[in-house]
Amino acid sequence: MVVFKSPKEIEKIRISNQIVADILAKLKKEVKAGVTTLYLNEVAERLARKKNALPAFKGYKGYPYSLCTSVNNVVVHGLPSKKSLVEGDIVSLDFGVLFDGYYGDSAITVPVGKISKSAKRLILTTKESLYKGITKAVPGGRLSDISHAIQSHVEAAGYSVVRVFVGHGIGS
Repeated sequence: MVVFKSPKEIEKIRISNQIVADILAKLKKEVKAGVTTLYLNEVAERLARKKNALPAFKGYKGYPYSLCTSVNNVVVHGLPSKKSLVEGDIVSLDFGVLFDGYYGDSAITVPVGKISKSAKRLILTTKESLYKGITKAVPGGRLSDISHAIQSHVEAAGYSVVRVFVGHGIGS
């Protein structure tokens, strides 16, 4: 089902996503060997509340955290823990807020110190695929054009997409 957003709704979604982007940028600076993902979760929640935003994931279907933290081979929606990050890890931080009735949601992948060439290549390929998909997000375009651009780039690099986690809508 296609749901069109009004300019006012789009602006509210943009503001919510800017809050998420600002918080993720701050979290990125906190990622280093010795830090726990539970600590990153606490920072994310504190920063959201400081901006009068609610952490969107906390309490959703019983989820107890504000942040999803996926370390190394965990594909998505990993749970924050007391385990410390170590040099060479890669960690994805997935965060969302509810602000003024609208959601913002984004994720970033961050290297912990010096990482392997294969980890660098993975991060680069996923970032490139994101931008290839964005170029296909045009008025009148089809969602399949976006997914095809992403999947083609990922597969050309020797990777595959995880078909059960392919995205979701955003809004109120």
